[in-house]
Amino acid sequence: MNWDSVGAFFEMGGYGLYVWGAYGVTAVLMTVEPCLARRRRRRAAASALQAIAGEPPA
Repeated sequence: MNWDSVGAFFEMGGYGLYVWGAYGVTAVLMTVEPCLARRRRRRAAASALQAIAGEPPA
């Protein structure tokens, strides 16, 4: 597809808001999900260590 200008590229034939919005949401989720997974893993590891040590869960 050929665009006449950078503005036309970002407009995407009238679908720019949808297209770039979808890219934005995807980028945010791809950034947030590894952070949340890392936090869940740390909590699970801490819980497992507490269970091994015989301590009550916090």
